[in-house]
Amino acid sequence: MSTVVLDRPRPKSAARPVAPEPLIAMRNVCKGYGSGVTRNEVLTNINLNLRPGEFLAVVGFSGSGKTTLTKLLAGLETPDSGEIVMENQVITEPSQERGIVFQNYSLLPWLTVRGNISLSVDRVFRHWSKAQRREHTDKFIEMVGLSHAVHRRPHELSGGMRQRVSLARTLAMKPKVLLLDEPLSALDALTRATMQDEILKIWEEERQTCLLITNDVDEAILLADRIVPLNPGPNASLGPAFTVELDRPRVKTELNHNETFKGLRNAITNYLVAVRQKSREDQASASRTSPIELPDLKPRSLALPRKAILNSPV
Repeated sequence: MSTVVLDRPRPKSAARPVAPEPLIAMRNVCKGYGSGVTRNEVLTNINLNLRPGEFLAVVGFSGSGKTTLTKLLAGLETPDSGEIVMENQVITEPSQERGIVFQNYSLLPWLTVRGNISLSVDRVFRHWSKAQRREHTDKFIEMVGLSHAVHRRPHELSGGMRQRVSLARTLAMKPKVLLLDEPLSALDALTRATMQDEILKIWEEERQTCLLITNDVDEAILLADRIVPLNPGPNASLGPAFTVELDRPRVKTELNHNETFKGLRNAITNYLVAVRQKSREDQASASRTSPIELPDLKPRSLALPRKAILNSPV
């Protein structure tokens, strides 16, 4: 008697969550400056996706090309090769959809706090009434805690207050992407910690897509959802992404005792130290092996008359 084996239905594999389409995508982006022997290749084969609502941090050493990366995303620079796409449109110029906060404050010294912020509001929302623009400006002045200093000019403000004005001016434009190019690097430690809390609070309220450029690993872990190291240049490239699996809201004093925080900080720091050491070794090896070309110069003969040498009377 033969046995009939019936095919049993195979269990369906669990559907993987579909990753959201990136808001901004950098595809094989390269950027350098100069020409000929003075050419300096800054960034090479940069591939990066910035997701909607994400807080992404790019961390690296000074001189690795972090500011160049920010300018490319803002449209202030164009790549030598590759492309940067935002919502299926190639980025070729600056746009109000991408607001940038620089390392320096970039405030107009003759304008007050309100004047500096309303400058961008009047430019972007020119179709609004004067009352609407003023109300919008005051909202962001209050958001960064500067209502008491609304009539002060930049020279009357501390460094932290100036950076708050710069942040409020960018936020008031309501950009889809907020680019922070080491905005806290010039501040003292206490003011920097306060501004970190302010940025985190504002981001949690607005939930804008944000990219932070920093050289502070602790700052990146405190603020970001994902951290991508930028390897040292020349020809800087991106390293592996680190996901920050820490619950929000995050309190800096509590993180110092968190094992996940400690492990992530050690992993990122060790990676950065290792790639910098390798970069230095590669540069030292290249300098020893590269031949030095001497100029083809012929010495003048001192036996010739002075006039023949200097074209002057004997």
